[in-house]
Amino acid sequence: MGIILSCRKHGESSVILHAFTQTHGRCAGLVRGGAGRRMRGILQAGNEVDLFWRSRLAEQLGNFTVEPRKSHMADLFDAPLALLASSSALSALDVALPEREPHPKLYEATGLLLNSLGNGLEHWPLLLVRWELGLLAEIGYGLDLSSCAATGALENLVYVSPKSARAVCQDAGAPYHDKLLALPPFLLTMGAGEAGTNSASHQDILDGLALTGYFLQRAVSEHRPDVHLSARERFVAGLRRRYGAPMTANVR
Repeated sequence: MGIILSCRKHGESSVILHAFTQTHGRCAGLVRGGAGRRMRGILQAGNEVDLFWRSRLAEQLGNFTVEPRKSHMADLFDAPLALLASSSALSALDVALPEREPHPKLYEATGLLLNSLGNGLEHWPLLLVRWELGLLAEIGYGLDLSSCAATGALENLVYVSPKSARAVCQDAGAPYHDKLLALPPFLLTMGAGEAGTNSASHQDILDGLALTGYFLQRAVSEHRPDVHLSARERFVAGLRRRYGAPMTANVR
Protein backbone atom coordinates (compact mmCIF):
# COMPACT_ATOMS: atom_id res chain seq x y z
CA MET A 1 0.00 0.00 0.00
CA GLY A 2 1.28 3.46 -0.82
CA ILE A 3 0.60 7.11 -1.61
CA ILE A 4 1.58 8.34 -5.06
CA LEU A 5 4.11 11.16 -4.92
CA SER A 6 4.79 11.82 -8.60
CA CYS A 7 4.68 10.34 -12.10
CA ARG A 8 6.95 11.02 -15.06
CA LYS A 9 6.28 9.79 -18.57
CA HIS A 10 8.71 7.19 -19.86
CA GLY A 11 8.63 6.19 -23.49
CA GLU A 12 5.39 6.09 -25.43
CA SER A 13 3.02 4.57 -22.93
CA SER A 14 4.74 4.02 -19.59
CA VAL A 15 5.46 6.19 -16.55
CA ILE A 16 8.01 6.13 -13.76
CA LEU A 17 6.07 6.32 -10.53
CA HIS A 18 7.40 7.47 -7.16
CA ALA A 19 5.34 6.35 -4.18
CA PHE A 20 5.58 6.60 -0.41
CA THR A 21 4.83 3.08 0.77
CA GLN A 22 3.72 1.93 4.16
CA THR A 23 6.45 -0.69 4.69
CA HIS A 24 9.31 0.25 2.35
CA GLY A 25 9.35 4.07 2.38
CA ARG A 26 9.82 5.99 -0.87
CA CYS A 27 10.05 3.64 -3.84
CA ALA A 28 10.21 4.05 -7.61
CA GLY A 29 8.98 1.73 -10.33
CA LEU A 30 7.88 1.55 -13.95
CA VAL A 31 4.16 1.34 -14.67
CA ARG A 32 3.61 -0.09 -18.13
CA GLY A 33 0.63 1.53 -19.82
CA GLY A 34 0.56 4.18 -17.11
CA ALA A 35 0.31 7.01 -19.64
CA GLY A 36 -2.94 5.64 -21.03
CA ARG A 37 -6.38 7.07 -20.40
CA ARG A 38 -7.48 4.20 -18.15
CA MET A 39 -4.64 4.72 -15.68
CA ARG A 40 -4.48 8.51 -15.81
CA GLY A 41 -7.04 9.07 -13.07
CA ILE A 42 -5.51 6.43 -10.81
CA LEU A 43 -1.93 7.69 -11.06
CA GLN A 44 -2.62 11.12 -9.60
CA ALA A 45 -0.26 12.40 -6.92
CA GLY A 46 -1.88 11.97 -3.52
CA ASN A 47 -4.01 8.96 -4.40
CA GLU A 48 -3.75 5.92 -2.16
CA VAL A 49 -3.10 2.70 -4.07
CA ASP A 50 -2.17 -0.95 -3.66
CA LEU A 51 1.26 -1.54 -5.19
CA PHE A 52 2.88 -4.77 -6.33
CA TRP A 53 6.58 -4.48 -7.21
CA ARG A 54 8.51 -6.98 -9.31
CA SER A 55 12.12 -7.03 -10.42
CA ARG A 56 14.79 -9.59 -11.25
CA LEU A 57 17.25 -7.83 -8.93
CA ALA A 58 16.47 -5.81 -5.81
CA GLU A 59 18.65 -2.87 -6.90
CA GLN A 60 16.86 -2.49 -10.26
CA LEU A 61 14.04 -0.02 -10.92
CA GLY A 62 11.47 -2.79 -11.22
CA ASN A 63 7.84 -2.72 -12.35
CA PHE A 64 4.78 -1.62 -10.43
CA THR A 65 1.31 -3.08 -10.78
CA VAL A 66 -1.12 -0.51 -9.40
CA GLU A 67 -4.66 -0.95 -8.07
CA PRO A 68 -6.77 2.01 -6.86
CA ARG A 69 -7.58 2.24 -3.19
CA LYS A 70 -8.65 5.81 -2.33
CA SER A 71 -8.70 8.97 -4.43
CA HIS A 72 -7.72 11.82 -2.12
CA MET A 73 -7.38 14.25 -5.01
CA ALA A 74 -11.03 13.96 -6.01
CA ASP A 75 -11.94 15.66 -2.71
CA LEU A 76 -9.70 18.66 -3.43
CA PHE A 77 -10.85 19.79 -6.88
CA ASP A 78 -13.04 22.51 -5.36
CA ALA A 79 -10.46 23.53 -2.75
CA PRO A 80 -7.49 25.06 -4.61
CA LEU A 81 -5.56 26.09 -1.50
CA ALA A 82 -5.85 22.61 0.01
CA LEU A 83 -4.75 21.20 -3.34
CA LEU A 84 -1.66 23.40 -3.21
CA ALA A 85 -1.00 22.21 0.35
CA SER A 86 -1.24 18.60 -0.78
CA SER A 87 1.20 19.22 -3.64
CA SER A 88 3.57 20.90 -1.20
CA ALA A 89 3.58 17.94 1.19
CA LEU A 90 3.91 15.31 -1.54
CA SER A 91 6.74 17.09 -3.32
CA ALA A 92 8.59 17.53 -0.01
CA LEU A 93 8.38 13.78 0.57
CA ASP A 94 9.56 13.11 -2.96
CA VAL A 95 12.72 15.18 -2.63
CA ALA A 96 13.52 14.77 1.08
CA LEU A 97 13.07 11.05 1.75
CA PRO A 98 15.85 8.60 0.92
CA GLU A 99 15.04 5.63 -1.29
CA ARG A 100 13.57 2.52 0.38
CA GLU A 101 13.90 3.67 3.98
CA PRO A 102 10.77 2.85 6.03
CA HIS A 103 9.02 5.69 7.87
CA PRO A 104 5.78 4.11 9.18
CA LYS A 105 4.87 6.95 11.57
CA LEU A 106 5.36 9.55 8.85
CA TYR A 107 3.28 7.44 6.47
CA GLU A 108 0.42 7.36 8.97
CA ALA A 109 0.72 11.12 9.57
CA THR A 110 0.64 11.78 5.83
CA GLY A 111 -2.58 9.83 5.46
CA LEU A 112 -4.14 11.82 8.31
CA LEU A 113 -3.01 15.08 6.68
CA LEU A 114 -4.52 14.15 3.31
CA ASN A 115 -7.78 13.14 4.98
CA SER A 116 -7.88 16.46 6.84
CA LEU A 117 -7.35 18.39 3.61
CA GLY A 118 -10.09 16.42 1.86
CA ASN A 119 -12.55 16.80 4.74
CA GLY A 120 -12.17 20.58 4.76
CA LEU A 121 -11.18 20.81 8.43
CA GLU A 122 -10.49 24.42 9.35
CA HIS A 123 -7.32 23.68 11.31
CA TRP A 124 -5.49 21.84 8.51
CA PRO A 125 -2.82 24.60 8.16
CA LEU A 126 -1.74 23.84 11.74
CA LEU A 127 -1.64 20.13 10.95
CA LEU A 128 0.55 20.86 7.93
CA VAL A 129 3.08 22.80 10.02
CA ARG A 130 3.20 19.98 12.56
CA TRP A 131 3.50 17.43 9.75
CA GLU A 132 6.50 19.33 8.35
CA LEU A 133 8.06 19.38 11.80
CA GLY A 134 7.59 15.59 11.94
CA LEU A 135 9.14 15.22 8.48
CA LEU A 136 12.21 17.12 9.64
CA ALA A 137 12.56 14.80 12.64
CA GLU A 138 12.19 11.70 10.45
CA ILE A 139 15.02 12.74 8.11
CA GLY A 140 17.37 13.67 10.94
CA TYR A 141 16.84 17.44 11.05
CA GLY A 142 14.50 17.67 14.01
CA LEU A 143 14.16 20.90 16.00
CA ASP A 144 14.81 20.99 19.74
CA LEU A 145 12.07 23.14 21.26
CA SER A 146 12.39 21.81 24.79
CA SER A 147 14.51 24.55 26.36
CA CYS A 148 16.45 27.71 25.60
CA ALA A 149 19.75 27.05 23.85
CA ALA A 150 21.38 30.00 25.63
CA THR A 151 20.06 29.79 29.20
CA GLY A 152 18.33 26.42 29.57
CA ALA A 153 15.05 28.20 30.44
CA LEU A 154 11.84 26.26 29.89
CA GLU A 155 9.51 29.26 29.59
CA ASN A 156 9.04 32.23 27.26
CA LEU A 157 10.46 30.31 24.30
CA VAL A 158 9.66 32.60 21.37
CA TYR A 159 12.52 32.11 18.89
CA VAL A 160 14.47 29.36 17.14
CA SER A 161 18.12 29.72 16.19
CA PRO A 162 18.64 29.11 12.45
CA LYS A 163 22.12 27.75 13.24
CA SER A 164 21.43 25.29 16.05
CA ALA A 165 17.72 24.56 15.36
CA ARG A 166 17.10 25.04 19.09
CA ALA A 167 14.60 27.23 20.88
CA VAL A 168 15.66 30.57 22.38
CA CYS A 169 13.84 32.42 25.17
CA GLN A 170 12.66 35.99 24.82
CA ASP A 171 15.28 37.59 27.08
CA ALA A 172 18.24 35.81 25.49
CA GLY A 173 17.00 36.33 21.96
CA ALA A 174 15.89 39.96 22.12
CA PRO A 175 19.30 41.43 21.11
CA TYR A 176 19.37 39.10 18.06
CA HIS A 177 15.68 39.44 17.16
CA ASP A 178 16.31 40.10 13.45
CA LYS A 179 18.51 37.00 13.07
CA LEU A 180 16.17 34.50 14.68
CA LEU A 181 13.09 32.64 13.49
CA ALA A 182 9.78 33.12 15.29
CA LEU A 183 8.50 30.15 17.32
CA PRO A 184 4.68 30.13 17.35
CA PRO A 185 3.09 29.02 20.65
CA PHE A 186 1.03 26.20 19.12
CA LEU A 187 4.21 24.23 18.36
CA LEU A 188 5.02 24.16 22.07
CA THR A 189 1.73 22.44 22.94
CA MET A 190 2.05 19.53 20.50
CA GLY A 191 0.68 16.40 22.10
CA ALA A 192 -0.22 18.22 25.29
CA GLY A 193 -3.96 17.79 24.78
CA GLU A 194 -4.59 21.39 25.77
CA ALA A 195 -7.66 23.34 24.77
CA GLY A 196 -6.89 25.60 21.87
CA THR A 197 -4.21 23.32 20.40
CA ASN A 198 -6.10 23.35 17.12
CA SER A 199 -6.37 27.13 16.98
CA ALA A 200 -3.81 29.81 16.21
CA SER A 201 -3.67 33.22 14.63
CA HIS A 202 -2.90 33.65 10.96
CA GLN A 203 0.46 35.13 11.88
CA ASP A 204 1.28 32.12 14.07
CA ILE A 205 0.59 29.79 11.17
CA LEU A 206 2.75 31.86 8.79
CA ASP A 207 5.51 31.96 11.42
CA GLY A 208 5.30 28.19 11.72
CA LEU A 209 5.57 27.73 7.96
CA ALA A 210 8.55 30.11 7.82
CA LEU A 211 10.22 28.07 10.55
CA THR A 212 9.71 24.63 9.04
CA GLY A 213 10.33 25.93 5.52
CA TYR A 214 13.74 27.30 6.46
CA PHE A 215 14.94 23.97 7.82
CA LEU A 216 13.28 21.87 5.08
CA GLN A 217 15.06 23.85 2.38
CA ARG A 218 18.34 23.57 4.26
CA ALA A 219 17.92 19.81 4.65
CA VAL A 220 17.13 19.35 0.96
CA SER A 221 19.92 21.65 -0.20
CA GLU A 222 22.58 19.69 1.67
CA HIS A 223 21.93 16.64 -0.53
CA ARG A 224 20.33 18.20 -3.61
CA PRO A 225 21.56 21.80 -3.93
CA ASP A 226 19.81 22.33 -7.26
CA VAL A 227 16.34 21.52 -5.87
CA HIS A 228 13.98 24.18 -4.51
CA LEU A 229 10.64 23.53 -2.86
CA SER A 230 8.71 25.39 -5.55
CA ALA A 231 5.39 23.65 -4.82
CA ARG A 232 5.69 24.75 -1.22
CA GLU A 233 6.45 28.32 -2.26
CA ARG A 234 3.26 28.38 -4.35
CA PHE A 235 1.24 27.09 -1.40
CA VAL A 236 2.66 29.64 1.05
CA ALA A 237 2.02 32.43 -1.45
CA GLY A 238 -1.59 31.26 -1.79
CA LEU A 239 -2.04 31.11 1.97
CA ARG A 240 -0.62 34.59 2.41
CA ARG A 241 -3.13 35.87 -0.16
CA ARG A 242 -5.93 34.10 1.73
CA TYR A 243 -4.83 35.73 4.98
CA GLY A 244 -4.23 39.13 3.38
CA ALA A 245 -0.59 39.10 4.49
CA PRO A 246 2.26 40.87 2.66
CA MET A 247 3.91 38.71 0.00
CA THR A 248 7.30 38.63 1.72
CA ALA A 249 9.29 35.98 3.52
CA ASN A 250 8.36 35.89 7.19
CA VAL A 251 11.82 35.40 8.66
CA ARG A 252 13.00 37.40 11.65
